[in-house]
Amino acid sequence: MTDASLNGKTIAFAVSGEGIEQVELTEPWQAVEAAGGTPKLLSIEPGTVQAFNHLDKADTFDVDVTFTQSSVDDFDGLVLPGGVANPDALRADKDAVAFVKAFADSGKPIAAICHAPWTLVEADVVRGRWLTSYPSIQTDIRNAGGEWVDEEVVEDRGLITSRNPDDLPAFNAALVERFAAGPEA
Repeated sequence: MTDASLNGKTIAFAVSGEGIEQVELTEPWQAVEAAGGTPKLLSIEPGTVQAFNHLDKADTFDVDVTFTQSSVDDFDGLVLPGGVANPDALRADKDAVAFVKAFADSGKPIAAICHAPWTLVEADVVRGRWLTSYPSIQTDIRNAGGEWVDEEVVEDRGLITSRNPDDLPAFNAALVERFAAGPEA
């Protein structure tokens, strides 16, 4: 683990209502808390969201704020957990896509794991960047102008990506380090 401190930093975790891979939400959330940061759960609608352990229902989580109720200025970093259904629903929601696009345009760091780069593709923020993801979406990334590589963690200009839950230790360390450093200069 890293010695980086997120004291005073608020990190957005953007999810849809269902289909979030639970460990890809909870482990980065715990890493942010352990580094002194404050995680906030953003979603399309208020209420609760349903996480999954692969295809089996897992826990539910309370939404802190919706995309329409929040501003990029409220957060210091953004985490996009995976699962197949979660990013697929996010990329179909105009408010979620606009939030992710505005976040990328701000230069603040973004961390995405597994299928989450689908939302980055929809927000048109992968062009000319190196990233990784779950292997099945590599063609989508390439078609959107990104350079896909099969590595545990890829960092490119404030964008941190990983492939799957096996990469979570490295992903969590990289996102805490990057969020602690702040926006790219």
